[in-house]
Amino acid sequence: MHESKRKVLVIEDSITSMKVIKHLLKGADLEPIGAASLREAREVLSRSGSDEYLCAVVDYCLPDAPEGEAIDFSIEYNVPTIVITGRLDEVTRTNVLAKDVVDYIPKENAQVYEYLVRLVQRLDKNREIGVLVVDDSRLSRTMISSLLKRHNFNTYEAEDGEEGLAALRQYKNIKLVITDENMPNMTGLEMVAEIRRTISKDDLAIIGLSGKGSSALSARFIKSGANDYLNKPYCHEEFFCRVMQNIEYVESIEAIRRASNTDYLTGLPNRRHFFTRIQANLRIAPGNVILGIVDVDQVKWINKQYGYEAGDNVLKSIAKLIEKYFTDCHISRFGGEEFCIYSSGQDTENLLEQYRTFCMEVAQSKIDVGGQFVGFAVNVGISGHFNGDIKETLHFADTNLQKAKEKGDNQIVYS
Repeated sequence: MHESKRKVLVIEDSITSMKVIKHLLKGADLEPIGAASLREAREVLSRSGSDEYLCAVVDYCLPDAPEGEAIDFSIEYNVPTIVITGRLDEVTRTNVLAKDVVDYIPKENAQVYEYLVRLVQRLDKNREIGVLVVDDSRLSRTMISSLLKRHNFNTYEAEDGEEGLAALRQYKNIKLVITDENMPNMTGLEMVAEIRRTISKDDLAIIGLSGKGSSALSARFIKSGANDYLNKPYCHEEFFCRVMQNIEYVESIEAIRRASNTDYLTGLPNRRHFFTRIQANLRIAPGNVILGIVDVDQVKWINKQYGYEAGDNVLKSIAKLIEKYFTDCHISRFGGEEFCIYSSGQDTENLLEQYRTFCMEVAQSKIDVGGQFVGFAVNVGISGHFNGDIKETLHFADTNLQKAKEKGDNQIVYS
């Protein structure tokens, strides 16, 4: 079923600004719904309700709402609100930031619109991200959590370092920790140092907080393993910028890792990542190791006859079938036309039946090449021999693969 795009309500009376914002939001695969006045915005939300909207982008000054009344309207409807304005005076800025807005963006240059789209995209991504707030002051925790919730983060709270460590163990979606220094039982610095014993800066960002305003303390936080530091009291805009910057740092590292560990064509783990995962598995559960090599026949012939796109589609089809049938195994595109499937601790006969069913479906599969349906086949060599050296197991599987090829298409040889 086709998933509908996320809607963004844009309340803006400038035709030029509305066009620019709509164009950028559509480019980000979002659906902008425009309203040129507060009255139009009321009509829009009365028809559809607020639940359909990811957020609202609201101009501060409108013909029928000259003093930010439209901001109060969208907040009352519980729609996360981003304010844009041509007013650059400090009074307007202070008035806006006193409201429960996501952010305040002055119309200074073209770059602010790029920032706006990035911010809207973040609101969608943040629904899956956890942030842990560690502070012995309930008031401080509540204030920080309320700010984070404006940006759709999942927030968790702890009143000292020990509770903070327990929360990290419990909630696996936490990407950022915001911690005060002065706490009972375990201080912020002690907690940061303990976290960094097992979790690197690339996997979890930490922002230190303190009301003391000491440059020495900020240096101690950084040296203990924090990614960043903020003095209390802090500006809301700076707080949000620091949070976004640190979350995006962790995400960028994750993206780099995925790119380096993933086969670009099929999306499966690549050969290098496959061996890394196997070595980790062997340390934990080395029992009943079974390794299979799947070789796709006719790919070179299909490339020559129908073009490389057709051959790529065959490989992608095989990858999807492997994912379908071997959900409890470590799988990989091993290179070229070969895929590798590793399992440990599984019942051998059940696993062999999965291979047989997989080959039967491959035999019935075809790809569409310009209206012509082209079939393909695989052969599988499987080894259950393991004496501690996975390379030797691979050798036996490859030997069985050659025997399977000699027998014909969609054949399995196991020893």
